[in-house]
Amino acid sequence: MAISVFDLFSTGIGPSSSHTVGPMRAAGMFVRRLKQDGTLARTAAVRAELFGSLGATGHGHGTPKAVLLGLEGKEPHTVDVARADLDVERIRATGRIRLLGEEIGPAHEIGFDASADLVLHRRRSLPYHANGMILFAYDADGVPLLEKTYYSVGGGFVVDEEAAGADRIKLDDTVLPHPFSTGDELLRLARETGLSVSALMLENERAWRTEAEIRAGLLEIWRVMDACISRGLGREGILPGGLKVRRRAAAAARALRSEGDPQARAMEWITLYAMAVNEENAAGGRVVTAPTNGAAGIIPAVLRYFIEFVPGADDDGIVRFLLAAGAIGLLFKENASISGAEVGCQGEVGSACSMAAGGLAEVMGGSPAQVENAAEIGMEHNLGLTCDPVGGLVQIPCIERNGMAAVKAVTAARMALRGDGRHHVSLDKVIKTMKETGADMKVKYKETARGGLAVNVIEC
Repeated sequence: MAISVFDLFSTGIGPSSSHTVGPMRAAGMFVRRLKQDGTLARTAAVRAELFGSLGATGHGHGTPKAVLLGLEGKEPHTVDVARADLDVERIRATGRIRLLGEEIGPAHEIGFDASADLVLHRRRSLPYHANGMILFAYDADGVPLLEKTYYSVGGGFVVDEEAAGADRIKLDDTVLPHPFSTGDELLRLARETGLSVSALMLENERAWRTEAEIRAGLLEIWRVMDACISRGLGREGILPGGLKVRRRAAAAARALRSEGDPQARAMEWITLYAMAVNEENAAGGRVVTAPTNGAAGIIPAVLRYFIEFVPGADDDGIVRFLLAAGAIGLLFKENASISGAEVGCQGEVGSACSMAAGGLAEVMGGSPAQVENAAEIGMEHNLGLTCDPVGGLVQIPCIERNGMAAVKAVTAARMALRGDGRHHVSLDKVIKTMKETGADMKVKYKETARGGLAVNVIEC
């Protein structure tokens, strides 16, 4: 199985990669399948049922909105975030939905009652994964035209029931020059070739794209990340969802600027960068899934720290950072999970912290062994982290948690760079431990909003 860095870093819409980006993609896949089968014109009704974590926290994570937009043919990386809520309001107010939108024209509008045709099962789950959904299409006589089950398995990745039993993501049989699926294999290849982690990843990426395309694509990813930070640092107000959580990054940034000497306050800036991104994510803005939306602030914050506070930082460093972080991320994706609904927040914030630590160690001159060590430290100290969003929203504790993990990633990288790469706990062992810990974790602590802070804060 081959995973590209562009699978792990993709532009999307907040607030959740598994609850917003994935379901939007799944709904789009469903209506495009109808068109492919030649049954779209006969479709008179559609129905969507959400299960597990999608059902339990779907409203707070924007899943119904994502499904409606997906049925209208919207894509996470191109959807107009400023119009998205207006489109959803139109569907709900008119009781009509435009399958595949302008692509097929108004003649294929159908009736759609969002309160009846979009069902959230709060206590029922599907067998393969906690983020499951079933979509149905019927003709005018109520005869079924298509039924498909999809699973949103984290980071915006989607599989249907036909692929679910085979693996977590769609298999890609691209032949890579330096295939690796474990940290040990990555280190062995680095020793044998003399290449850095980012250089190895670059050679693998060239199986899909030219080097110029890879570089341009990664710099565009950074542009979107950086723009998200800037928007978050410039916006104030109350986040949507009913908890009345106020944005804090902008006011804190103003205060920090007034204190002068940013070098002395670098760690505080990292925290604010991460919070700015996740406030934007919580507001349904444009973010980069890195590797999930719930953890989207960590890698941008650490990368901006590199640019602003590390001498010699340049575009080449940005590309190398993202390649090295991607190499670490694919190990988590392939050997464990990046889904909070499957393994808790350790799979989201923990994975992102590990990726950011590895990326920073790479661009600060770390050897492959030091990069692996940094990634291991970043994950080891996030083991057992639960996913218990208050109100089912990606706000408390998610926004602050990104800020804390970004600082932790920088600390992990610097600790690793002070050593020689030798350490007792390998990255492979900590990934295995994370997966096992997630399996042992009670369901109420895995993005269901039925345990931990999610209930204690409400009760208070």
